[in-house]
Amino acid sequence: MDSKVSNGASPQDERTTSLLVFAFLQSCPHSRCHQELEVLGHELPVRVAHDDELQTDGNWCSHFREGAAETDSETQEEVVRDIARQLAQIGDRMECSIRPGLVAGLAVHFRNRSLSEEDRRRCLAAALEQLMQLYPADVDREKTLLLLTMLVAKKVADHSPALLQDVFHTTVTFINQNLLAYVRNLVQNEMD
Repeated sequence: MDSKVSNGASPQDERTTSLLVFAFLQSCPHSRCHQELEVLGHELPVRVAHDDELQTDGNWCSHFREGAAETDSETQEEVVRDIARQLAQIGDRMECSIRPGLVAGLAVHFRNRSLSEEDRRRCLAAALEQLMQLYPADVDREKTLLLLTMLVAKKVADHSPALLQDVFHTTVTFINQNLLAYVRNLVQNEMD
């Protein structure tokens, strides 16, 4: 997939969202796509420096460099990982709301190579719209949508591990197009 940011997100936003989704998937208990996650972790544009290495547990082994920008980046990265872990714990309790038929249907759409990225994003959006109807109107809609988006990605990847990369990229694009301001605020609030 082309790594250019074409959804209005800055490269930093793209890295943050990629890290959030990746760390969420890593933090989910009962995941069946560990090998695929490891491969994906090596391909992510999360860090641009060449002296950082992704360890098998998904954590970055950084060779410390001087400067406030690197320290801020490392702090933000850890905040994003903490948020992902917290969301994965909440998502574990919500997982039962996602019907196997919905997951299987999305897997079929993701396997269909004639569908564009935009078509896949629309299929994901339609599935999420169905799921959002199951939750009361007084819940935090953006947080619920973010959780369900990442949880559906996890469920589809568990159903068909070979689809992890496609599902991951569609999920990151969906979040950047629909929930970017929420993710920015979530990270910023945790850093303050």
